[in-house]
Amino acid sequence: MDTIVLASGSPRRRDLLLKYKLRPIIEEPQIEEKIYLDEAPEQVAMALSFEKVAQVANKFNNGEIIIGADTIVACDGLILGKPKNEYEGKEMIKFLSNREHQVITGISIMRSNCNIKIIDYESTIVKFRKLSDKKIQKYIESNEYIDKAGGYGIQGLGSILVEYINGCYFNVVGLPIYKLDTLLERYFNINLL
Repeated sequence: MDTIVLASGSPRRRDLLLKYKLRPIIEEPQIEEKIYLDEAPEQVAMALSFEKVAQVANKFNNGEIIIGADTIVACDGLILGKPKNEYEGKEMIKFLSNREHQVITGISIMRSNCNIKIIDYESTIVKFRKLSDKKIQKYIESNEYIDKAGGYGIQGLGSILVEYINGCYFNVVGLPIYKLDTLLERYFNINLL
């Protein structure tokens, strides 16, 4: 079986892959996640995922399969990355309150020492319920907003913020599993099951 490398420090992505037969090598990329406001959110997510994979691929040369992903949140023309501090986290949650937003995960897969590079994305619509200032403050005090695109984690306490989703749940967690399985099967002859 091919050696799989996960170009991510995200424990959520690692845990999702461990549910399947993949036992990836974890290699955290060291990139500066720059967001250019003139780019479409899908382009930003795909570019960041590819930058992660390309950097990590330089460390391998035996045909390993390198998987990278980057998740962003977009709402009303704004791209929300990870909040830098508590204030930003609180402002993001307030901004998303009672609104639909788009969660986009760029996904890149590359084989080391080869020209095979696959770049794609998945998008899911998430609607937050109307949140009181008290509920927002309680969520921020949980510290779950830290290191999360849009300032929340749907798989944790953040589930209470969400009224509904339309699309792939695992995309909102940070790794669209069905999309990953489809791309691995189509281009690398690897199945998650």
